[in-house]
Amino acid sequence: MKRIALSTLSLTLLGVTGMAHAQSSVTLYGLIDESVQYVNNATPHGGSLVQMFGGNLQGNRFGLKGTEDLGGGLKAIFQLENGFDINSGKLGQGGLMFGRQAFVGLSSDSWGTMTAGRQYDPLVDMIQPLTGDNYFGSTFATPGDVDNNDNSFRVNNALKYVSPVWSGFQFEGMYALGGVAGATGSGQTWAGAATYATGPFSVAAGYLHADNTTTDLPLRTGWSSTTGGTFDSNFPNNAGINAAYSTAKSIGIASAAVQYVTGPFTANLSYSNARYKPDAQSAFLSSQQFNVGRVYLGYQVTPAALLGIGYAYTRGTGDATATYNQVSLGGDYALSKRTDLYAVGAWQHASGQQRDPTTGELVSATASIGSYGNQSSTDNQVMVSVGIRHKF
Repeated sequence: MKRIALSTLSLTLLGVTGMAHAQSSVTLYGLIDESVQYVNNATPHGGSLVQMFGGNLQGNRFGLKGTEDLGGGLKAIFQLENGFDINSGKLGQGGLMFGRQAFVGLSSDSWGTMTAGRQYDPLVDMIQPLTGDNYFGSTFATPGDVDNNDNSFRVNNALKYVSPVWSGFQFEGMYALGGVAGATGSGQTWAGAATYATGPFSVAAGYLHADNTTTDLPLRTGWSSTTGGTFDSNFPNNAGINAAYSTAKSIGIASAAVQYVTGPFTANLSYSNARYKPDAQSAFLSSQQFNVGRVYLGYQVTPAALLGIGYAYTRGTGDATATYNQVSLGGDYALSKRTDLYAVGAWQHASGQQRDPTTGELVSATASIGSYGNQSSTDNQVMVSVGIRHKF
């Protein structure tokens, strides 16, 4: 990332009024991730898909973030981050200009950081870094991203507090206002997480609760909240692993992870429970929960070369019973500090039954690797991506 110290003139050019301080700065940054991707069983009749796909290891982005030193260890901070599709130039995150992040706040060395706006939730901040997703992205994520391990959603209207680090311990808390007149809890989100790191050992745990909005209709038509949804799907009829539960009254996600680093090896183990609860306005009757166990092992072959293997076990129970076993492999080679080449791949097998969101019937479970939403036409799926990532 390039740091740009702004003078009074440059601030004026950006449309910012007021005096420029020597301790103020704005960082212009971005990331471009592009690949050629192969997916089998990618059509209802079993056809394969070969396509250009961006954002395997990290989502494509362009952003600005800045600080102003207010004295006494206190700073004003902001961040505006845009997501985009490298192959079409379209905005990401549903067409939002700053769909990845948009917040402003105050940061104190002694008291922590308070921010307001569209932000990542505490589980993404503290638990995701201790999983395989942190190293090799979406190909190592939970099938269907039913627990938001791959950050499928951000949180709008959010107030977030991040504590200082005290002897390796840190915690976060978040509350997002639903903004519905006369119904304070409608659409609200709240979450908390904590992490502790000492030497090669790190552990984190947290919980997120998101409420759907109420409606005057007999049934909801989908998910509408301060969070986006984890209902990833690019398949006809929106037949994702958890797509039948988008009318849930609430989603609760409990998650924990532990990581140990020794020499060139990094190993982590994580668990999550995602529960989708219905009410009278939901299109399903019984709660559905997904228990997820993940393990990752990384080997730093050289300072420039990283290899990784991951396994994710996902078990759906309650409204429908299904099992998803996913094995992921990855390799990354750094050409420089800012540019790297990578290859990632995964195989997944599904068994049991899942609910079809269109017909409402129980059908045979079908595979869907990571958070891509490419629902397989069978109980198996293979995906391979070869790409390049550049940071600026």
